[in-house]
Order: sequence, then C-alpha cells, then structure tokens
Amino acid sequence: MATAQLTTDRLAEKHRSTLDQALATIRTRAYWSPYPEHPKAYGADGSLDAAAGLAAHQSVLNTRFDLDQPGTDGWTGGEISPYGPALGIEYPHADLDVLLPAMRAGMGAWRDAGAETRALVCLEILARISARTHEFAHAVMHTSGQAFMMAFQAGGPHAQDRGLEAVAYAYEEQTRTPAGRAGWSKPQGKRDPLELSKEFTPVGRGIALVIGCNTFPTWNGYPGLFASLATGNPVVVKPHPRAVLPLALTVKVAREVLAETGFDPNLVALAVERPGEGIAKTLAVRPEIRIIDYTGSTAFGDWLEANARQAQVYTEKAGVNTVVVDSTDDYKGMLANLAFSLSLYSGQMCTTPQNLLIPRDGITTDQGPKSYDEVVADLAAAVGGLLGDDARANGLLGALVNPDVKARLEAAAELGEVALASREVVNPEYPDAVVRTPVIVKLDGSKPDAQAAYFSECFGPVSFAVSVDSTADALELLRRTVREKGAMTVGAYTTSADTERAVEEVCLEESAQLSLNLTGGVYVNQTAAFSDFHGSGGNPAANAALCDGAFVSNRFRVVEVRRQA
Repeated sequence: MATAQLTTDRLAEKHRSTLDQALATIRTRAYWSPYPEHPKAYGADGSLDAAAGLAAHQSVLNTRFDLDQPGTDGWTGGEISPYGPALGIEYPHADLDVLLPAMRAGMGAWRDAGAETRALVCLEILARISARTHEFAHAVMHTSGQAFMMAFQAGGPHAQDRGLEAVAYAYEEQTRTPAGRAGWSKPQGKRDPLELSKEFTPVGRGIALVIGCNTFPTWNGYPGLFASLATGNPVVVKPHPRAVLPLALTVKVAREVLAETGFDPNLVALAVERPGEGIAKTLAVRPEIRIIDYTGSTAFGDWLEANARQAQVYTEKAGVNTVVVDSTDDYKGMLANLAFSLSLYSGQMCTTPQNLLIPRDGITTDQGPKSYDEVVADLAAAVGGLLGDDARANGLLGALVNPDVKARLEAAAELGEVALASREVVNPEYPDAVVRTPVIVKLDGSKPDAQAAYFSECFGPVSFAVSVDSTADALELLRRTVREKGAMTVGAYTTSADTERAVEEVCLEESAQLSLNLTGGVYVNQTAAFSDFHGSGGNPAANAALCDGAFVSNRFRVVEVRRQA
C-alpha cells in the first residue's frame, strides 16, 4: 500500500487536475479537451514533432514488435497499408493457457490500489500516448486508410479524449460509495446501539477482452480498454488483423507505465492471431474472459451476445443511418454539410448517413421550391465540387480500407439510377492506394426491390436518395429503419416546428441520436467526447453508448466487508 500511495501522490501532481476537469465536463457537457488537435502543437515537453513521429513510425516497420509477454509461442503479422506498402511487422503470438493466468496474477495489487490510483495510472498512459500522437497517426493511417489529418485527429486526440472520458466515468461510478471504512450505528433505545465497521471495495469482474476494428482501432478501442482497466480489470487486446500496429503501440505504452508505477505489466497484453485462426471466438468464450468490447459486423456482434454468456458484452454493430429532408432555410449550407458528411473517410464510418429520405413532390427552401430531382442533382453537384480537386479529395477521402468496400461501391451502381457516379482518384504519393469518390443512387421508396437495397447497411461511400410520398411517410420509414436495423445517427432538415417535434419524438421513442439542421462546420457523423453520446444502446446498432455510467458500472462489483465495531 505504501508503494501505491507514493504512486498516487506522484501522479496526482501531474494528472489530478485533468481528472477533475474531466469529471466536471461530463456533468456540464461543455467542450473541453486536454489533447491538442493541431500537429504543430507537438514537439515540446518531450512530445514527438512531425519529423520525429514519422521516424518513430518508420523505425518499427519490418521489425519484430517485442512486448516481453509471457506465453509467446511464435510470431505473426502481415499488415498491408491501404495505401499500398506492406508494414512487415511481426507481433508475438500468445499461448492463451499461459498468458491469461499471468494476466490475473496482478489483479489483487491493482484492486487494492484503489480507484484514484487506477485512474491516475490510466491518465499517465494516455499522456504518453498523446506525446506520441504523430507516430500513432501514421500507424492509424497505414492500417485504416484514413487520410493523415483524420488519422492524426480521430486516431490521436479524439481517441485519447474517449479514453479519458471512460476513465472519468469509471472513477465517478466507483467512488459513489465511500472509500475506506464507514461506521454504522443503529440506535436500540435504552440498550447500547448496534455498531459495525463496513468497508466497500470496487472489484473488477476479471479479464476484459477488447476486439479491435479495422477502421478506427484507437477511437473505438480506447473506451473499452480504459473503462475496464480503470475499474480493476486486466485487459487483453485482440486487434483486427489488418490494424494491429496502433493497438500494439498502445499495449506497449500501457505495459511500460504499469511496470514503472509498480504494477504488473501483464495487466495489459496483446493477442494477435495467425491468418485464419479466429482467436476472437476462442477468447470470447473462455471462462477467464468476463468483459468483452466489440466494434464490427452485426453477425459477429450477435454471435458474441448469444454465445459469450460468461461475459458482460458491449457491442457496436451495423446500422442504417438516415437523414430526413423536409425543408431548409439554408439550402446551400445543407448541401455543403451533407456533401462533407457523405465524403469524409469515404463513408467508412459507423455514423455516415446512408439513406436520404426526400418527398417525391420536393421541399421548400430559401431558394424557392426544389423538386426531388433537383435536390438530388444539387447534392450530387455539391459532392462533385467538394471532391473536384484531387489533392483535396485525397485529404478528405483517404483510401478504401479493404476490397469488400470497393465491391459494395461497384455493386451499388446497379441498384438504381445513378445520380452521382463514383470516380477513381489518383494519390501521387501512394499510387497503389484505392481511392474512390462516393456514389449517390436514386431509389423509389415504394418499390420492394428498392427497399431491399436501402434497408440494409452498405458500408462505404454509398448513399441512397430515397423518394417518399411525404414527410410523414419519411418519419414512418425512419421509425421502422431504426427499430429493425438500428442507427448510430439520425439527421433531419426542417423549418417546421411540428415536423421537428415529430422527428424528435421518433428518435426519443426509438433511442436514436438526432442532429437537426446542421449547415455549418459540425457534421452528423462527428461526435465530441465529454459532450456527445456515441450510440445510445437503445436500438439494434449498439447495446451500449460511448460513454455513460452504464458503460462502466457493470465492469466492477462493490464487495462489502462488515466487522464488529
């Protein structure tokens, strides 16, 4: 305990004010971030600047990424950047029968350290990751296909924000009961009172498994990782086989910090699979695994929820994100906002709009009435204008993350009338990158064959302009879509107070996060940590929200010890 107290005192000087600010901000929901978004903010105080970050990234290419983990029985790898080059990195492959028991060995000391020390150690891990944001940006870029600036921001400070947010919620939930011993005295009239001394300890459930995704390995991985670690659980990280490096770097930093602060580094470990091994399924049903965080396909998310019965499972799966277009008082702003939302990272975000529901008789705007055909044509022109310059297009689109996205993009053009054809964009720096602009397909919402198309998620740069009979019909289709298929985001444009209330009522009843009349620099597919909830946990797209109290509170139990006073 003395070592833990020294650790707490030392780290509190560095990080307690950051934790306090995070705790305050999740209550006010205001904007705040301790991690700089701009690349030029790095290079002082030991952080890596652009050149040093690139050099650090290049230094791990074509090497063995040794973590000194127990149970290493070989090496595996095979990542190929969506921009073309093979990374050439080999990672330790784990014998789970050796690794998992070793991970449990440090749980007692980590539990006894208490919620504050755990939180502060997590903040030290995040601070060291933040200092290497330039390096992490290259790792995210060359595993996800994000353009560099998006990889820098979303894979760096925004991901770190989400990790810190999880730590703040974890700390708050664990400290609802008093730390240390609490006295209890029950009066008994003339007799002496009944007196007990009670001690309450947050205890982690057991080993947590984080199953990483290909598109946002850090942004989607950090909430579960830090929520579980901060609540007293060891964490085994199973990256997507095409996006190992960002999470391997994360695990390495975490292990270094744990060791330096007197804790067992095996509280965090990496489990990389050999080709075709399917280690996620193997891990998910092992009795040692008590918590699972997963982002990915609905099929595997449903399998986890059905089969990993011994674990508390948190899933973010697929959904069909929808925008209702009823009317607008800023037609140009609406088109520009939608064009950016459809184009960002080639639509490879779980929050990207897919279905645009537009009345077939058109909409009212500040530029006069616009027919359905005019709205679709103008939106196509807005996307074309936004991506007309190849340099800007590359910076916004990034690269397609895998061949499945390319295949869906090409197949979508056969589903209906193409309002905007996808075109190939050449990346002069990475000529092997597969870069494509979005396709917009017109569909008649009343036809069964069209329904089969727009009622399924088509992940990637594909959107459907769906004609509907009226705004009322759009709202009914929205309700059905969210209820049956789920949605991470819903958008709507209207100048009618009645329609606004009606859209809001649908989203409240179906538990979908709603953005209304966005025409400026905030987009439906972007969320801010400490303020916005990512997903709701209330519709089929996800069974949890990032991040709220429910996301962390079931990762630990409070165990009580009573003593006679």
